Amino acid sequence: MTNNQPKEQGDGQGPARKPRGMGGVILILALVMALFLILSSSNSGGQSSIHAFRSHLLNGRLSNFTLDAQGTVSAQVNVEGQPDRPIEVVVRPFLASDPNEAALYERLAAMRLDTTLYPIPEEATKRFLSDVREQRIRVENAFFVKEVEPVSTNNTTRQDGARQPGSYLTAILQRNSELHYVRLDPPPSSSSPSLQQVTSELVDRGVPVRSYLLSLGSSDFRVTEPNPALIGILGMIGPWLLVLAIVWFFILRQMRSPGGSGGVLSFGRSRAALYTKENRTNVTFDDVAGMEEAKSEVREIIEFLKNPGKFARLGGSIPRGVLLVGSPGTGKTLLAKAIAGEAEVPFFSISGSDFVEMFVGVGASRVRDLFKQAREASPCIVFLDEIDAVGRKRGTGMGGGHDEREQTLNAILVEMDGFDSDKGIILVGATNRPDVLDPALLRPGRFDRQVVIDRPDVKGREAILQVHARKVKLAAYVDMPTIAKATAGFSGAELAAVINEAAILAAMKNKESVDMSDLEEARDRVRWGREKRSRAIEEEDKKVTAYHEAGHAIVSMLTPDQDPVHKVTIVSRGRSLGATMSLPEKDDYNHWQKKLLGRIAVCFGGRIAEQLVFGDVSAGAQNDIEQATNLARVMVCELGMSEKVGPIKYTADDENPFLGKEFRLSGGVSQRTLELIDEEVRRIVDEQYQAAMTMLQDQRLALDTIAEALLKYETLSGDECSAVLRGDDLGEFRAAQERQRQTAEKEAQRAQREQAKAAQEQQPNAAASDENPEAGLSGA
Repeated sequence: MTNNQPKEQGDGQGPARKPRGMGGVILILALVMALFLILSSSNSGGQSSIHAFRSHLLNGRLSNFTLDAQGTVSAQVNVEGQPDRPIEVVVRPFLASDPNEAALYERLAAMRLDTTLYPIPEEATKRFLSDVREQRIRVENAFFVKEVEPVSTNNTTRQDGARQPGSYLTAILQRNSELHYVRLDPPPSSSSPSLQQVTSELVDRGVPVRSYLLSLGSSDFRVTEPNPALIGILGMIGPWLLVLAIVWFFILRQMRSPGGSGGVLSFGRSRAALYTKENRTNVTFDDVAGMEEAKSEVREIIEFLKNPGKFARLGGSIPRGVLLVGSPGTGKTLLAKAIAGEAEVPFFSISGSDFVEMFVGVGASRVRDLFKQAREASPCIVFLDEIDAVGRKRGTGMGGGHDEREQTLNAILVEMDGFDSDKGIILVGATNRPDVLDPALLRPGRFDRQVVIDRPDVKGREAILQVHARKVKLAAYVDMPTIAKATAGFSGAELAAVINEAAILAAMKNKESVDMSDLEEARDRVRWGREKRSRAIEEEDKKVTAYHEAGHAIVSMLTPDQDPVHKVTIVSRGRSLGATMSLPEKDDYNHWQKKLLGRIAVCFGGRIAEQLVFGDVSAGAQNDIEQATNLARVMVCELGMSEKVGPIKYTADDENPFLGKEFRLSGGVSQRTLELIDEEVRRIVDEQYQAAMTMLQDQRLALDTIAEALLKYETLSGDECSAVLRGDDLGEFRAAQERQRQTAEKEAQRAQREQAKAAQEQQPNAAASDENPEAGLSGA
């Protein structure tokens, strides 16, 4: 079905209308600018370009020399007694014939004539030859130049008085480790050697000498000199023309068509993107995994819209709103995209921040315009992402109770359930802060349902990994259930990051497919950060870190009800010098007192190990002490895990609307109770500290063994740490683990080959059955 109705501006579809008359203005401005650019340069008549350029270059009269990639030279000509003149010369043909020409030009442009080395013209050539023969100077390059008048009846007057007919010799020489650039003119008497004799002497000695015949007349190469007057006019008028064009386009034309697309009065138009049956997203419910209950609830919404009579027959009415609630990364927006892809009704999508602008009243106006468009397309779905941007509790603003955000919220409340509300519109909201939303927004009749999207369990994680692994080439022995069990607590976004990081790692290692090692390393990167092997750490600091992490590992393995140790490393990750990583075997939904007490003991394992081995403690346990103290305080003040204090909550529920939540006690707590809370927190911490101390004193040999292994291997797995505690040889255990892994990989690869071979054998049989449909039938 094709929608032939004209689309309103602001509905998220259709190309923007082109400004009328703007093409003519742009064309006129382009013509004016081109005219100024053409007239801004003029050719200087009567002066040959390449000949004059080489003459000025060989006589050291050029400054600000530049040679661009197009083969054009720009420079300033400095002639004594005349003002400096800018010139531009095209030397592209000469650069193409000799690749060393550009380097020669740049070197000569940096030279200036030295008139102090051979100041007397009568003795210049004689002294020059004497210095060459006695090796007082070493000539690197020489240039024999002859400038002549052209043979022409129409000689033009030269503008450059520095150029005269005649011959001269210039040379780059080295004297006493210093470079000099000199010019030798013909001697006035025959007693001195001529320039030809000097040139022959230099050639005999192997000095590269280049000869130039330069004409003083005109040639095909022209020297262009910019016109300063026209450039000044262009600099004065050009900016004003640009400012007038901007003013005309952005202000005058917009004021001429108020309410149009992009006009001044269009701030109140909705910016929602519209998805229809023909224009839909590429996401379906098949791309959403790990939230079956949430998908079933939104399927009901879609069924309401597709077949309303089915529910109206029994007196049921369509819900007004559905609020998707979940922590970041659980897939709220992805579920909304799937709704847009599955629904056969118009779907409007907009973010909560799109309603709030610097102009007062814009948010409420956009809400009214959004619901106006939704009524015209009814029945439809409106998706409001990050609804907490406009749905916060009223009365918490700093400017009083009537600010821009509250006006927008009031407009949403009225449109959802007011006098003019439409039952054919379903509002789907998404937020990860339902605690800050206004109660009027959450009541039945507005948001009738709250769909809570939790972090996925082990089955959900496996399904999510399978969805994201469709685009990745996995090895045959990759075990997704194992990866799902090892990623407890991961959100959908983090699981997607694990698959993507694993693909990147495999590509960087030039592998043919992604294997288990890549997935495990990707999981560690997402959870704990990237390894920093390039960080330079002293050997003493490595030793302290090794004992610190070994202490954490031993206490964690010996304390009951703790998560198994996954990996212990002294390779820096994030801001820490080392890490003891634990992964839960299953999803925990209850926090038992024994487990929390054991976690406090594990926090002090590193500090106690330092104290036992080095007789001192470092600052590396700062974060451990902070975690242990906060955990003990929560157990006493919120969880009721103290017999003396009792099951009473002493923390405040209110929060700062601008700073967020913070841990603080309520104001009605007496001084005696505060002292009792401090005593209980101190008792819990001291008891677990002493328990960890006892464990490490009893396992001192294992502490040294694990620390030495960390210094040798840098990273140990949880199984290897357990082997050390059992007294096994670590080297033999690692070798056995490697053999076991290789055997498992070979078995998986063999099973894959057999499966592929069986599939190939079935294909010819199936093809033969298709060709002969009577094969296998009785002839009777």
